[in-house]
Amino acid sequence: MVNPQNITIDPLQLPQFRQSELDVRVLRLDKIHPGISGNKWFKLKYYLEEARLGKKKRLVSFGGPYSNHIAALACAAHAGGSSSTGFIRGDRPAILSPTLIAAQEYGMDLRFLPRDIYRQRNSPAFLSSLPLVFADGLIIPEGGSGDAGLRGAEEILSAADTSPYTQICCAVGTGTTLSGLVNSSPPDQQITGISILKGTQDLEPLNPSWIKDRGDLQKLRINHNYHFGGYARKTAGLLDFMNELYAVSGIPTDFVYTGKLFYAVADLAGTGYFPKGSRVLIIHSGGIQGNASLPAGRLQF
Repeated sequence: MVNPQNITIDPLQLPQFRQSELDVRVLRLDKIHPGISGNKWFKLKYYLEEARLGKKKRLVSFGGPYSNHIAALACAAHAGGSSSTGFIRGDRPAILSPTLIAAQEYGMDLRFLPRDIYRQRNSPAFLSSLPLVFADGLIIPEGGSGDAGLRGAEEILSAADTSPYTQICCAVGTGTTLSGLVNSSPPDQQITGISILKGTQDLEPLNPSWIKDRGDLQKLRINHNYHFGGYARKTAGLLDFMNELYAVSGIPTDFVYTGKLFYAVADLAGTGYFPKGSRVLIIHSGGIQGNASLPAGRLQF
């Protein structure tokens, strides 16, 4: 089962870091569980507790065909003896993505929504109709966002001793994890979010209701230059970097989130973004399952 005690802080040495005299470490949330790994566990834990206390027998959520959240939710529901339903963005493809195949193997009921209907997933009218269909279900927002997801994300930095670090870096999707880091970090830690989506300048200044102290936004920067074309998009250069990173560190990454994050940190270090002598902590948010869609042998791990 899920074991947060597996989390470690591992050193990472790259030439760019040595040149800038940076001490770079990785918070290995990916070690928590092979199926419910990384930040997904933190964002789901209080939803799972809510379902248990409310005696809800089905977990219902939303995501794309490569959603780490959907895969983690299916695994968590299966492990807890619950049913699960995933509303998936887009028409049902002829061949399911490896992520959706894995979710289906965990027993998830997949329901595909045309993109125009999927865009209404947060509307009151759409959400109010779901309890009629899933009277025994708990509706979880896409990506595990929402108040319960934020509460869990606020516990990430307490998973290990993260107080010595001057810089915290994480990948950004919905912004839930990033908001949790902003809320829970001390004033002297700079938070850098690397957006993995294209055209997401609306992440700034995040959901106002998620930030407890608006003054904390002064320690936050979001970089939009490392999306590699958008969500789940990739280049040969990104995949090559992931292989090189693994060869020197033994740390696996995925091309949707963490590969882009580590690439960005290495590139920013070479530009002098981090002050000389900084202690940088990279949040490894898991999600390695997303690599299953790549051709066999493309990655060396």
